Amino acid sequence: MHPDLVKLVDLQAHDLEAKRLRDHMAALVRHVAALETRAKATVGQRALIVDLIAREDALRRKEESDIADLRVKLERNKKKLDMTTTTHQLEALEHEAAFIRSEIGRLEDAELESMERGEALEAQLALADAAVAEAAATLDRERARAAQAAAADRATLDQVEQERTALRAEIVLTPTGDNSLSAYDRIARAKGTAVSEALHQQCTACQMMLRPQRWNDLRDNSPDSTASASILSCENCGRMLFYDPARDSPTRKTVQSESIAAQIVRSL
Repeated sequence: MHPDLVKLVDLQAHDLEAKRLRDHMAALVRHVAALETRAKATVGQRALIVDLIAREDALRRKEESDIADLRVKLERNKKKLDMTTTTHQLEALEHEAAFIRSEIGRLEDAELESMERGEALEAQLALADAAVAEAAATLDRERARAAQAAAADRATLDQVEQERTALRAEIVLTPTGDNSLSAYDRIARAKGTAVSEALHQQCTACQMMLRPQRWNDLRDNSPDSTASASILSCENCGRMLFYDPARDSPTRKTVQSESIAAQIVRSL
């Protein structure tokens, strides 16, 4: 294996770990933000219930006041009935009294309905209070846990970044390091990863099969092999390829290169 490639494999492992740590820290921030939104929502729901209860209370007070005024009016009507002298006045007062009693009954029914709604709202308020308390406790607990996890991730990330910087410096010091590192950075920016393991004659990144000659070159660990002199790339995705014999089949079998003509003859 090319000496730069050994370091690039290690560098990519550090890059991926750094990305994982950053992603995890970002996920922690999003998690806490979601809990904050949930806590605010529960507070808002409770405020809405409190507002509805206040409206029902105000409605009942108005209904009680209207009932009291109608009862006073009904008493005056009764006194007028006692003093009436004509049939026409009697009928008019009796009609007015019936209307007043009907209004009192309607308002009393409405007041009873308002009381029932108020009781239901009070029950909802109790549930809302519990939800607000639970959301606040969960937020405090998760905020503390996220802060602790983020601090641990930050410490680990600092260590990974130090090792990553040292690795890049080591690669630059090699004769072909500048070119290798430049290619690594270019491919990583375009593909997300720059190095891919070749396993079972496949590029594990894009899952495309390798040509037999390239596969044999990758597996050939002899000092004068093509693989030891240069870094081979996947012809499909362009990532740098490396081969780890420890992860391949225990029995090594060299894949025979086959010419196009031979393939045509075999297919006939």
